[in-house]
Amino acid sequence: MTLNLATLASNPELSIVIPVYNEEDGLQALFDRLYPALDEIASKRHLAYEIIFVNDGSKDRSAGILGKQVDLRPDVTRAVLFQNNFGQHMAIMAGFEYARGQFIITLDADLQNPPEEIDALTNELLKGHDYVGTVRADRRDSFFRKFASRAMNHLRQKITRITMTDQGCMLRGYSRRIVDLVRQCNESNTFIPALAYTFAANPTEINVRHEERFAGESKYSLYQLIRLNFDLVTGFSVMPLQIFSILGMSLALVAGSLFIYLLVRRFLLGAEVEGVFTLFALTFFLIGVMLFGLGLLGEYIGRIYQQVRERPRYAVQTVLEKK
Repeated sequence: MTLNLATLASNPELSIVIPVYNEEDGLQALFDRLYPALDEIASKRHLAYEIIFVNDGSKDRSAGILGKQVDLRPDVTRAVLFQNNFGQHMAIMAGFEYARGQFIITLDADLQNPPEEIDALTNELLKGHDYVGTVRADRRDSFFRKFASRAMNHLRQKITRITMTDQGCMLRGYSRRIVDLVRQCNESNTFIPALAYTFAANPTEINVRHEERFAGESKYSLYQLIRLNFDLVTGFSVMPLQIFSILGMSLALVAGSLFIYLLVRRFLLGAEVEGVFTLFALTFFLIGVMLFGLGLLGEYIGRIYQQVRERPRYAVQTVLEKK
């Protein structure tokens, strides 16, 4: 049977959301692999699709390249252009807003997650899973990046109780119900895979291939990765505050015991100066702990401050689509 993709695209069942930030060198390579992969899925599964690119305030020619692609494949392509850079997760949130499909899959534009893997996620969604997570097999990252990622995944899982094997992979699948629930959350900062997972009734995980980045470098600096981890931890758990409450009580108990011990030594042995440097070390340690605790508390207060201002999470300049 011959399938009319243009007719099906008027009522897409599968939406692919792709955030784009300064990816001019790799976009054509992405197009060359993405559209054939999706055309094959549409023909094999009789499933209409659409692709929603969200340009996250790119400073290069990415917006222009996306505009040309909309002209080339207007039947299945739309491009949402941000006024400024609002971040990867806000770009995905905007993609969710414009997605029309019953199944939504997010994909990075750097080709580290091959577009050909979309078929495997689609298969799991069609089986009835409302959330499809992925685990990058044979990751093409540096040893430090992989080690740090595993360590942070383990730590975040202990703190947030969100059991996701690979929290850093953005190639994921969501049902319409999950996306609608995520859109109802008006958090100014969030981590979409973890937020969606909290709403999932029938989640699953699959292994996917991981490739070298086609062009450019990762847009996440060390600071941004640390920032993302703080957002994830403080956005889904108050356990860090509880840990510091327990730590504060424990340190107070230890400090009180030390004071009594030194007081007894003062009366039994007389004045001593040998312990002065030890006291200095303990003092600076306690100061460090307190400053870290204040910083952690500031993270939670900062989230409250950002939330109560109720500013728009992103600003859309225009949407390029077939009229």
